[in-house]
Amino acid sequence: MSKTWFTADTHFGHANIIRFCNRPWQSVEEHDRGLIELWNSVVAPGDTVFHLGDFAYKMHPREMLKVFGSLHGTKHLIRGNHDNSATEALPWASVSERLVTSVSNQRLVLDHYPLRSWNGSNRGTISLFGHVHNRIENYFNSCDVGVDAWDYMPVDLASILRRLAEVPAAQNDASDELGNDPPPGPTL
Repeated sequence: MSKTWFTADTHFGHANIIRFCNRPWQSVEEHDRGLIELWNSVVAPGDTVFHLGDFAYKMHPREMLKVFGSLHGTKHLIRGNHDNSATEALPWASVSERLVTSVSNQRLVLDHYPLRSWNGSNRGTISLFGHVHNRIENYFNSCDVGVDAWDYMPVDLASILRRLAEVPAAQNDASDELGNDPPPGPTL
């Protein structure tokens, strides 16, 4: 049975990301090999992966295609700020600016950037994002799926829901700005 995975901010080919984000590799070659191995350790060839932006950075298109082809799964791109026309030209199953979808009956909004509000945010729809490299707190209904937040590999929805369930209760008790009842948290 195939699974669905989420990830962001792999930054293949980006030597400085190792230092910027304190990633555990010594060279960009080691970094890229490590990310590929970790990706393929959880994603099977028949799985689906939503990559929420910043796939690569200043990487030659031929090298980018080689990396792309070595990664398991049917891959969808949600554009990030470092995704250029060469990145978008890779054989993605789809390329979007933002995507609203459902996985296992959970409605999701996928965007590279963290959102403050979105359609359904007060009715159980969860926002998944990247861009921030694990530098902001998750909220009860939004989660960073970037590699820096998930041990450098894609994450499944069950793991995301478990993490969101751990968000402090004080964040879950807030009413929305219109004074409505607090929104329900995600269901496991």
